[in-house]
Amino acid sequence: MTRILLTHPVPVRPNYFPPTSVEALAALGELMTNESDAEWTAEELIEHARDCDIVVNYRETPAGGAIFDALPVLRAWVRVAVDIRNIDLAAASRNGVLVTNASGVFVSSVAEWTLAAMIDVGRRFSDAIAAYHAGRVPAPVMGPELKGATLGLVGYGRIGRYLVDLALAFGMRVLVSDPYCRVDRTDVRQVGMDELLAEADHVVCLAVANAETENLIDAGVFRRMKRSAFFINPSRGNLVDEVALLDALDRGLIAGCALDVGRAEDQMPTLAIARHPRTIATPHLGGLTPSLYQQSVEAVAQVADIVAGRMPGNALNAEHARRLRS
Repeated sequence: MTRILLTHPVPVRPNYFPPTSVEALAALGELMTNESDAEWTAEELIEHARDCDIVVNYRETPAGGAIFDALPVLRAWVRVAVDIRNIDLAAASRNGVLVTNASGVFVSSVAEWTLAAMIDVGRRFSDAIAAYHAGRVPAPVMGPELKGATLGLVGYGRIGRYLVDLALAFGMRVLVSDPYCRVDRTDVRQVGMDELLAEADHVVCLAVANAETENLIDAGVFRRMKRSAFFINPSRGNLVDEVALLDALDRGLIAGCALDVGRAEDQMPTLAIARHPRTIATPHLGGLTPSLYQQSVEAVAQVADIVAGRMPGNALNAEHARRLRS
């Protein structure tokens, strides 16, 4: 019988791998789970996965080369997330281990979070709500509206394209800066980064996170933004130089920021920035709507294919998966 390990710690499992998917996974083989409250270390993971054929893993599960080198029985590493930056794909391929990932099912939910954040960071609804919850009557504060404002998108992938339609429906003007794609809409202007920063009232970072885009949003970016502009990051924390962001907030170089991500544990906003009076922040929940369950359903389907001897969807290194074929 196929031995399957699910690495999601107990606290995160209800949101990312619900009971229905756990039951479906258990029907495919002998299932073992992480019953602790924390992510395993690499050493702990190796110990638990030593005799396993398939590891179905959380987005924070470590996947360095030492793990693949130490697990001679492992046939597949099934990532229940899109992001694979913490997976050593070359090491997996060298060892003949198949790696899969999930589809991006959170396009609409992240776009909706972004729109809500753009409103909240300017109108300060969260401040008023917190004051009332604390038993205080807040003073009414005037803030900007989205109609007539300029949205600047840094990156034009699936979330950005969906967000464009929402922004236009609110009467916004949309600028896009992305050197790797062409914007073919007449109601959106594709511009260089300098022009976007000079004109945008909301700068939304939706670039792909990789080595090239590390600290893409740096001190130079904040200096070129309008002092009345807001920075919004629903993407990844490593896109931003957080020292520069905190400095920009302290000095009033930008009006404020809204963050759903950062460099803290589990890709959450860093507390020093999240607690700043010019910041609104949420704990990486932009994609956390019921549609996210589809990633666990997809992972179960991938495992079912592997158990049946078929190449699953979203296989990232199928040509190197010799253990799957043996």
